[in-house]
Parts: sequence; C-alpha cells; structure tokens
Amino acid sequence: MASPRARRAVTTPVTRSQRTAAKVVGFTYLAALVPAVFAEFYVPTRFYVANNAVETAHRIMTHERLFRLGIASNLIVFSAAVALIAALYVVLEPVGRGLALYAAFFRLVETAVLFATTFSDFTVLRLLSGAEYLRAIDPDRLAALARVAFLVHGDIYSAGLFLCGVGYPVFNYLWLKSGYIPKPLAAFGLFATLWLGAWMFALIVFPELRRPVAILIYGPPIFLFEVTIGIWLLARGLRTAEAASP
Repeated sequence: MASPRARRAVTTPVTRSQRTAAKVVGFTYLAALVPAVFAEFYVPTRFYVANNAVETAHRIMTHERLFRLGIASNLIVFSAAVALIAALYVVLEPVGRGLALYAAFFRLVETAVLFATTFSDFTVLRLLSGAEYLRAIDPDRLAALARVAFLVHGDIYSAGLFLCGVGYPVFNYLWLKSGYIPKPLAAFGLFATLWLGAWMFALIVFPELRRPVAILIYGPPIFLFEVTIGIWLLARGLRTAEAASP
C-alpha cells in the first residue's frame, strides 16, 4: 500500500528537457514584457491624436524612427512567442498531449495574427512615404488612409488576443492539473486568460467599450500572472511530486 505521503503527491514526473523548457518559458515571459509594453503602450500614445488624421500623420513622419522601433519591438515579441509556445508544449505535453496540441495550435494561430499587425504599420509608412506614385492622391486623403491603417493595428491585436483567450486557458488548465507550479498560481492564470478572452470578445462585439480604462480592467490579471510565473519558473523551476506533497 502506498504511504500517505505518496498518495498526496500530485505532480507528473519531470524530465530534464521539461526543466530546461520551463526555464525558457520563465525567461521569455519576463524578457518579452519590456518590448511589448514599449510597442503597444508607449509608441502609440506618442502618435495618436483623436479626430485629427493630419496631425497623427505628421507625428509619425516626424518621429518615423520611433514608429519603426515599435514595429521592430513587436517582431521581437511575436518571435519570442513562438519559442514560448514550443517550450510550453514541451513542459505540458506529458500532462495531456491532446490538450497541449490544441493550446499550442491556437496560440500559434494567435501569434500569426499578431504578426499581421506589422503589415498595417508598414502600410502606414508606405502611405506617408511621399513616393512619386502617391502624388496623385490628396495629402489629406493619404493621412486619412494612414489613420485607418494605424487603427486597424488595434483591431488585429484584439483578434489575436481573443485567440489567446481560447488557447491560453488550456495551457493553464494543464499547469493546474500537473502540479508543476503552485495550484493557486495556476488557477489565477486560468482566470486571467479566460478574463482576457471574454473581454476581447466583448470589445469586438461592443466597440463602444474600447476606452482607455478598458486596459486597466482586463490587463492587470494577465500581466501579474506572467510576471509571477516567469519569476517562479526561473527561481524555483518545476515542482516534483515530493516538493508538492504537504
């Protein structure tokens, strides 16, 4: 008969490759935060002027290098996301292969959609480039078209985050099931990602909710979860069955 200690062990056995992948997950979570915040929160506020397409266009062309740094930062973040998804799959596949595949698939589709935000940003730059073939179009109309492309970035990003809210909770369910990390942390991650997906769906259906305060509602839980799990995985790694036992 198994001892009470053995019966209380709740984790799946951990391999060396899983431990290495967990460190990649932790590092990627933390390393991607700065360029993500820079590209999606700092850069847009430097250019967007409500109800004034011409001024928005003027700011973009005056500080084109900063705008391009925002694009480059997003490319770094989305590329890191591919490594993150692969590492998450390696860690959690032994817990549930089918669910891990499902989550990885949706998160890869999400990342592909987010990559498309850079297409709209490059379109902005192309429309405002002053190229010879654009001189047949009135400058104000070009500014208006550039503003449309600028705003489409946010729409594409919302679609990507909705897909995140479909696939990401499954990874967090596997974290919860595995016992590799503290169950309260995994449960909080499950809530945070479901909350994110629900809000993105609401913003797509009810665009009037898209106000500056919205990010303060759906953003903090997922931000806090990713910072916390990143620090945990780098500092403590995956818990073993023995470590998880009371």
